[in-house]
Order: sequence, then structure tokens, then C-alpha cells
Amino acid sequence: MVLQLSSQEIAERTSAVVEELAQLEGPLLPILHAVQQEFGFVPAGALPVIAEGLNLSRAEVHGVMSFYHDFREKPAGRHVVKVCRAEACQSMGGDAVAERMRERLGVDWHETTADGNVTLEPVFCLGLCACAPAAMVDERLVGRVDEARAVALLAEVGA
Repeated sequence: MVLQLSSQEIAERTSAVVEELAQLEGPLLPILHAVQQEFGFVPAGALPVIAEGLNLSRAEVHGVMSFYHDFREKPAGRHVVKVCRAEACQSMGGDAVAERMRERLGVDWHETTADGNVTLEPVFCLGLCACAPAAMVDERLVGRVDEARAVALLAEVGA
């Protein structure tokens, strides 16, 4: 279920975040993280509020947000599965693992299953290179993910 927010509520809650963090050195990334924490994603209506509060253009704020893969434009599913796409994981069979997960879920990267249960996201290093391929299910790191383990991980989250 997608949370329905009014533009006024988005603006008010985003303004409070900006006011709290604007004094930091380089505040844009902390503000974007805090807004995503507040809403579960960064609503489009938050960008002009952030831009105005930091005296930046909306294009600058959008450019930073779209550059970093961790920021979402829509709410994530109940579970977030991240699959490492870095070279170490690819060299250990990560491409097959990723493809198996995409097939099993019936979604592509940055998409959520039709039932809203699982969002699939690529990441470019989870720091488990010695245990490649790696994944993260919700906030739990998992190493040595082969195709069978990938299916088991998805089953754990109801996929």
C-alpha cells in the first residue's frame, strides 16, 4: 500500500529536515538521506523545498539524487533485496545470480513486485569481495550466494 501524502505535508516535513540539517558542511546528502528516512523515498515535491532551503537549483538537487543509487523516487517494497554488481561478484558468478533473482521476481532493477513485497536493487560493492557473490536482504549481508541460495533468500521474504 502506497502512503498518500499531500504536497503540503511533504513540504512541511521536508522543510523541518532542511532546517535541522542545513547548518552542516555539505548538507545536501545528509538532507536527502533524512528525507528518505522520513518518507521511505524522496518525493518529487521535496526537491524544490530542499533546493530553496539550500539556495541551489532544482536541477542540482535532482542531479545529486539521481546520481546515487540508494535514493528512491518511489516507496520500496516491504523487503529490499540488493545484489552486488561489482567486478569481484561478477567474476564469481554474480551475473547468473542476479539474472535468477530478476527472473524469479519478475522485475528489473529498481522495480518492486506487483504485490509490493520485494524491491530489487543493484549495488556496486557490499564489501564482501572475499565471499562473492554477495547480496543484502533488508539490512542483512549474505555472502557466497549461488543460484540455489538466491532462490532460498527470496523464499525467506515471500517471493
